[in-house]
Amino acid sequence: MMKLEWITKTCKELLLEYQPAHSKGRKLHFAGVGDRDVYNITAPFMNEGELYIAGRVEERSSEESEIIFFTCKNDVWTSRLDLPKFQLQDPFITRINGEWIFGGVALYFGEEPLRSIIGWRTVLYRGKNLHELEHAASGPWNMKDIRLCELVGGAVGVFSRPFGIEGTRAVIGFSILESFEELSETAIIQAPLFRDQFLKDEWGGANEIHLLKNGFLGVLGHISYTDEAGLLHYHAMSFVLNPLTREKSPVKIIATRSDFPEGPAKRPDLVDVIFSGGLVREANNRAVLYVGASDTEAHCIDIEDPFSEYE
Repeated sequence: MMKLEWITKTCKELLLEYQPAHSKGRKLHFAGVGDRDVYNITAPFMNEGELYIAGRVEERSSEESEIIFFTCKNDVWTSRLDLPKFQLQDPFITRINGEWIFGGVALYFGEEPLRSIIGWRTVLYRGKNLHELEHAASGPWNMKDIRLCELVGGAVGVFSRPFGIEGTRAVIGFSILESFEELSETAIIQAPLFRDQFLKDEWGGANEIHLLKNGFLGVLGHISYTDEAGLLHYHAMSFVLNPLTREKSPVKIIATRSDFPEGPAKRPDLVDVIFSGGLVREANNRAVLYVGASDTEAHCIDIEDPFSEYE
């Protein structure tokens, strides 16, 4: 059973409860992208018998990104030039009904010479393999962190993250569709919201969903706030959801930037930022968490499996 009610806690309160990992994470190394940064990666996944990672690749001075697929040899992840690249940020991938569902965030820029960012959409593709991914759907304007998962019985769970609802920064929504074909902007917008996970001046989102053995959903995500100096603080978090009853466990922090080696930041306000990419569950209640760090690097770390106690 999960707690039906709890008091919403701030990031700082959750950090007081957090027990850091016994050993620090490690940086992942990438090749085939020149001097560009690779970060906000997915967890490794098997495709046609080979292990892949999708990563956000961009110049340190730019937000114009592309997603590239990498395979690993001798602990170096090398770009696969035979696979498509996507002009998107923050990749995610899952399997639904035997197909890959892949996505990222498309930015929209204003006119030259400034080319400032004027908005974004989550864009989704589908295909039997990575060579054949085709556009399948687009999310609502200015909504990131849309995530999907296949449920027991074949229905599809959809997580949303609307911005600015009733004075909040951003909250998580969840709904169930009969199939992927029912996915639309309207369906995403109409997902009922969880209003008790974050304070109004803090925010979070889902990054990867795990279907647990009992049919519950293990949600890997992030929880975030901006401090008085304007610095961002992003931590990896998790919770578990019963998709049928909407009963859920409290949010808990499972990793922070200090759990990983020090490194450069894209901007001074991004020093204390990790962005959950994915989680590989292993034996003995352990898991490996993959994150982007400070918008410049990718790291992984061995942690306690955050979902096993609910499974």
